[in-house]
Amino acid sequence: MHVRRWTSRAAVSFAALALTASMTATATAATAPTTAPAPTPAVQRTGATFAALGGVDYATWQRDVSAVVATARPYIEQRTADASGRRLAMVLDIDNTSLETDFHYFWEYPTPAVEQVLDLARYADSRGVDIFFVTARPGIIESLTSYNLHKAGYPVDGLYVRSIPDLFEEVSAYKTGKRAEIEAKGYTIIANVGNRSSDLVGGHAERTFKLPDYDGKLS
Repeated sequence: MHVRRWTSRAAVSFAALALTASMTATATAATAPTTAPAPTPAVQRTGATFAALGGVDYATWQRDVSAVVATARPYIEQRTADASGRRLAMVLDIDNTSLETDFHYFWEYPTPAVEQVLDLARYADSRGVDIFFVTARPGIIESLTSYNLHKAGYPVDGLYVRSIPDLFEEVSAYKTGKRAEIEAKGYTIIANVGNRSSDLVGGHAERTFKLPDYDGKLS
C-alpha cells in the first residue's frame, strides 16, 4: 500500500533528518567550529537510493516526466486565456511529482525539485493560478516540507498534510477530500498532477496529469 511505503520510506527518513538537525544545532551552539567545513560532495543519483533499488533509471524518468508536462503546459495556457475573474487552482502531489524524493538520500536536504514540474507550477502561477500541494506526508514534517518546497522555488498557496485521523483513511479518499476543501474556498481546480492513481482519482479537478511511478516502484 502507498501508506505503508510512505511510512517505511519518507516518514522515517524525514524524522531522522529532523532529529539529526536538532542534534546538530545543539552541538553547534555549544562549541564553535575550529576548522572550515569540508566541501559538500556532489549529489549522486546512483547507488542505493530508493529509485535505484527499484530499478528506475533517472534519465528515463526525466524523459517520461517531460513528456507528460509537455501536454500540461499548453492546456494551462489555453485554460487560463480567459479566466473571467474565476479563482483557479492547480493541485500537486509532492513525492516524485514536485520533489525528486526517491532519487536522493534523506540527508541530501532540501530535496531538489522536479524541474519540469517546477517550471509548470511557476508558469501556472504567472497566469494567475494558485498552487496547492496535497500530500500523504504526516503533519509531523509539515514545517520541513514547507521549507523544502519554498527552498526549491515553488509558489505555495496552500499545503495539506495528513493529521493523525487522516492516517487511518485511504490516501485516495484523503486527497479527494482535500481537493473538495479547496473547491469549497471558491476555487476551480483546473489541473491535478501526481504520480500515483491515488493522487488523481475521486474527481474535483477538471483534468489530471499522471507522472510515471512504474507500477509502484516510486513512492
